Amino acid sequence: MSAAPVRSPTLRPHRMKKDESFLGKLGGTLARKKKAKEVSDLQEEGKNAINAPMNPSTVDIHPEDTLLEENEERTMIDPNSKEDPKFKELIKVLIDWINDVLVEERIIVKQLEEDLYDGQVLQKLLEKLADRKLNVAEVTQSEIGQKQKLQTVLEAVHDLLRPHGWTIKWNVDSIHGKNLVAILHLLVALAMHFRAPIRLPEHVSVQVVAVRKREGLLQTTHVTEELTTTTEMMMGRFERDAFDTLFDHAPDKLSVVKKSLITFVNKHLNKLNLEVTELETQFADGVYLVLLMGLLEDYFVPLHNFYLTPESLDQKVHNVSFAFELMQDGGLKKPKARPEDVVNLDLKSTLRVLYNLFTKYKNIE
Repeated sequence: MSAAPVRSPTLRPHRMKKDESFLGKLGGTLARKKKAKEVSDLQEEGKNAINAPMNPSTVDIHPEDTLLEENEERTMIDPNSKEDPKFKELIKVLIDWINDVLVEERIIVKQLEEDLYDGQVLQKLLEKLADRKLNVAEVTQSEIGQKQKLQTVLEAVHDLLRPHGWTIKWNVDSIHGKNLVAILHLLVALAMHFRAPIRLPEHVSVQVVAVRKREGLLQTTHVTEELTTTTEMMMGRFERDAFDTLFDHAPDKLSVVKKSLITFVNKHLNKLNLEVTELETQFADGVYLVLLMGLLEDYFVPLHNFYLTPESLDQKVHNVSFAFELMQDGGLKKPKARPEDVVNLDLKSTLRVLYNLFTKYKNIE
């Protein structure tokens, strides 16, 4: 809670004697100016303490934000971090995802801090994702009512996430206080838990500046806050495979692997007069995967089972998911990749899927 601005005390001049000297008057004037300057310097010191580590960027700070109670602390994101393209992409992807989920509710989110802090949008989002109704008031205007709603919503979130090992990095006060870092932690966890059909940018971190008043002085500390790691780690799949090693330690060999897989898939897709040149994009809608499975297993896949010309994200995810089902029917293990990862042009996921096919079917003519 912001501390109330401290007003400079009114300086009441002593009643001057008739014989007060000019120097005496001058001294009193200088004392008043000195006192006013001390108050001004204190405010300036507060602004500098917050701004200095972040130059050349500036922070939009209200005057009262430089006046803290003893041991009071405020945090904010370094403006340089806010300008990071990956940070901006993370926010955009999450906003687009929320709006897509809540399109039938006619809810449009434009700014995460302003639109999610009161619990209304979070309630609708969780109800839609979890397919359950929460017992909360629909509209709450008071701060107490908003926090009560938030408490109920967050408890429901925690009940879903904790059994899966998620670390809770948010609470009612941080969400209601429009703490963007806390809101992002919450949304990333929800997106991963519910396997949102989105591709979050990996390795997104921000610098968080904390300002605390101790013994009358403002002190700042910088903390690096990690918002996303890799999709696999966030999904809880920590086991590494040959493709992790390939990408991390032998990227020069990547082109060789891609060329081998392209040769393999074209040997079969050419039978339908189809040809692949780009693994990253041409398998993303799932059509070639479905057709490839039919060719490898020597059966015709009925066209009503998949979308031959998918237009929406859901249709593409359906196609890839259907291809995965055909793979399992053919005796392959469930792919490590998610359908959403393939649809979202994640090369490593696409390579994993194709390599599994290559391993089993490489000798088929």
